[in-house]
Amino acid sequence: MNPIVHAELSWLMAQGLRERRDRTLVTLAGLAPDVDGLVLLAGEDLYAKYHHVLFHGYVGALVTVALCTAFARRRGPVALLALAAFHVHLLCDLAGSGPGWPIQYFWPTSTQEWFWRGQWNLASWQNTLVGLMATLACLACALRWRRTVVELFSPRWDAEVTRTLRRRFLGEAS
Repeated sequence: MNPIVHAELSWLMAQGLRERRDRTLVTLAGLAPDVDGLVLLAGEDLYAKYHHVLFHGYVGALVTVALCTAFARRRGPVALLALAAFHVHLLCDLAGSGPGWPIQYFWPTSTQEWFWRGQWNLASWQNTLVGLMATLACLACALRWRRTVVELFSPRWDAEVTRTLRRRFLGEAS
């Protein structure tokens, strides 16, 4: 699945958290499994061999949750949501990264491969639909929580996007 969609889904999971910092940490946890994608810098062969292996498992989950918890304001909720966001990423990859691309969740202690026979291609209508729904849900957050996923990049830009959406859909004056 597309990293942008992973980020949006993770950010949506964090909407119960008050602090922008904590929402950002949960979003990063949802992106963390793709750290192993950096092996692409060493060549396509290594990418094909190690992406979905090095950080797409319990070791990656433990490291991610520990780091997110260390930097969180509300440690308990962030730890739980970071763990959940990490695993939602894995489920999305199992569903929509393409047929024949397993995850080795228990690596390095086991090389057992996990996969789903119904996997759809990365460039599928299913991934497009999930991405569209996630983007619309992120924008809809402006109506309920007065923020959008744009807050990850800039609170000022997010305020503008939120103001525009609220004006358009709720008729708020500027």
